[in-house]
Amino acid sequence: MSAVTICLPTFNERENIEAMLRALAQYGVRVLVIDDNSPDGTGEIADRLASELDFVSVLHRPRKEGLGPAYIEGFHRALDDGADYVISMDCDFSHDPADVPRLIGAAVAGADIVIGSRYVQGGGTANWGLGRRIVSAGGSFYARTILGLKIRDMTGGFRCFHRAVLEQVGLDTIKTKGYAFQIEVTYRAVRQGFTVAEVPIIFPDRTKGKSKMTRAIFLEAVRKVPELRLRG
Repeated sequence: MSAVTICLPTFNERENIEAMLRALAQYGVRVLVIDDNSPDGTGEIADRLASELDFVSVLHRPRKEGLGPAYIEGFHRALDDGADYVISMDCDFSHDPADVPRLIGAAVAGADIVIGSRYVQGGGTANWGLGRRIVSAGGSFYARTILGLKIRDMTGGFRCFHRAVLEQVGLDTIKTKGYAFQIEVTYRAVRQGFTVAEVPIIFPDRTKGKSKMTRAIFLEAVRKVPELRLRG
């Protein structure tokens, strides 16, 4: 059986972390919590659960730097620990733990990257306002068009990577910190000949805690996409 590690970045997720880890317990995966020194005590809760649940480990980072740096450090740890597949996933239940086996299945079937997609048939969002739907769908269209890719959900963060992708895309040279990180990794992978599959998911709004999306994260993605295309 292939070794699978879920990288679960956290910042102020004390209301979600225990429920998420216990929900993932049934799927035979490892979970690496990557906590950016959450002031609400998320890291301490994760440590307690890691002492109880043998599939959980915790990576403590000294400060919040964004998704990109957190994932890069987490991906390296997962690869060092022998993962064949690495999943990126949010802790707030906008990514449903029940979808994890479908992402793994598509990867084992041959896809190098599997994206849990809101924008393929059968996918969608729930409890989103009109403004958020426009920004999200528009962002994927913007990235897809400029980069010349056919991937429908360019910004989605629920992904399963074959270890070869993470070994070869040059993680340590990626400087994007927000959701543009997902775009950059995917673009680099496609340019190197890796394959991408999308499986439909329903993405609800979080019910506990606060969103980490900021204007700066949005603007980084707007700026970074043309830079990626110009660099080729």
